[in-house]
Parts: sequence; structure tokens; C-alpha cells
Amino acid sequence: MKNHSLIPEQITAFERYLRTEERSSGTIEKYLRDVRAFAVWLNGRIVTKETAAGWKEHLLDRHYAPVTINSMLAAINAFFRFVGWEDCRVKFLKIQRRMFREASRELSREEYDRLLSTAHTLGRDRLALLMETICASGIRVSEVRYITVEAARQGQTEIALKGKIRTILLPDKLCRKLLKYARHKKIASGEIFRTESGKSLGRRQIWAEMKQLCKYAGVAPSKVFPHNLRHLFATTFYRACRDISRLADVLGHSSIETTRIYLLTTGSEQVKQMDQLGLVS
Repeated sequence: MKNHSLIPEQITAFERYLRTEERSSGTIEKYLRDVRAFAVWLNGRIVTKETAAGWKEHLLDRHYAPVTINSMLAAINAFFRFVGWEDCRVKFLKIQRRMFREASRELSREEYDRLLSTAHTLGRDRLALLMETICASGIRVSEVRYITVEAARQGQTEIALKGKIRTILLPDKLCRKLLKYARHKKIASGEIFRTESGKSLGRRQIWAEMKQLCKYAGVAPSKVFPHNLRHLFATTFYRACRDISRLADVLGHSSIETTRIYLLTTGSEQVKQMDQLGLVS
């Protein structure tokens, strides 16, 4: 069994590798954060299969959610593969597939409408339009930069991410609102959602603005984050067309199994559906 030392230069090289692999900015940020957390926990100790397994036990002891632990293990396993430490890779936790989503994380249509109304009341029109854009198109927060004046004029945009290119259609009403906002902000071309200095609006700022809106809208912060808008789009789209393959194409999923996760109902909804079966006298 080989012993390995983890040094900052390796993490820097790992970051360059992830960028050459065209990983999304969010994935790169998370992988680096998890690898650095592992390095801090090591506190100078050598890396072995045993210490890597100890990291997993540490996360379990800290009561991290199993899904979170597996995502952190995926990060260090990717790092181990990059540096050639295959002998240190850790097995993931086995998680039984969940058949429903936690109600505490499910954003309802009524709550979504309340968020939009509150944003307009507070004069945060950019945030309101941004949330509408994500929710009406199903794009990822990392894909917001592809919403340009040109895309709004054409009614569609091409998104290049994760080595794939897909075309996203934009609803006519949304395009009109985007162009009206662009004219008001004197944006003649390029990205519509920008900071006051003209830079691209980053995921951290979007996240922070949405969380800040919660306390005014009376919506639980656990329900309000950009990806939940994508979930709301997915469930609404599926109810309208009942075509999971078509939904997978729109969301940019390679596997329908991934799309299925977006369509999980809450536990209370499943109980209501079971009650309606009338199988209890």
C-alpha cells in the first residue's frame, strides 16, 4: 500500500485539469472546496486507503446527509484519479432510491408567485425577471449567461455545457419581458443579466439575492434556491405534456433516470394519492 502526501500544488493542478475538461464553474468550485476540506482534516497526515475511509467516517460522525457525503467522496475520488492514487479511492454509501421529496424543500407554485410579487414590490425587477427566466425555460443557474438580447430576439438560445450543445426555446411572453428590460437598462447586445458594473451575474450573487428575498416573501429559505426553480419547471412541464423523454431533452439530461428525480412528489402527495385508491374499508 502506497503512502501519498497531499500538497497545495496538486490541488492547483487539479483545478487546471477540471477547467480543461470543461466542467461547469459550480462543479469546479465544489470539487475544490471538498478536496480542500479533506486536506484540512488530514492536517499533514499522509493519504492512504485507511485515512480516506476515515474521512468518510468523519463525515458520518458529523451527521452529514448521505447524499452530501457521496458528493464529497466523488470529489476526492476524482482528485485521486487525477493524481494517480487509485489505491486510495473510497466506496460510496449505498442509498436506497427515495420515492418522494421532502416537503420542506418543495417550492410550490403559490410560493413562487409570492416570491415574484415580493421582488417587484421591493423594486428588485432584475431578480424577479431572472427567476421567471430560469423557471420558464428550465435552464441551470450556470446557463443564465446564455440569455442574451440576441437570444430574446430569436426566441431561442444555444447552450454549450458539459461537452454538449442544446437549443433552448424561450416563451414569447418571456422574450418580450427580456427585451423590455434590456431597453430599460440600455443593453443593446450580449448578456441581459449583469451586475451594475456590467459583469456577468454570478451564481453566488443570484443565490444570495434569492435567500434575502425569503424573509420578505414569507417563504422558507430551504425551498428557495435556483435549482428549485428548475424543478418547478420540470414538474409543470411534465404535467402539461406527460412526456419524460421530451422533458429530458429540454433539461439537457443524458439519462431519463436523472429526469425522474425531478418528478418526485412529496410524501404527503403520495399519501393523498394512496388514500384515493380506496383500498382501506
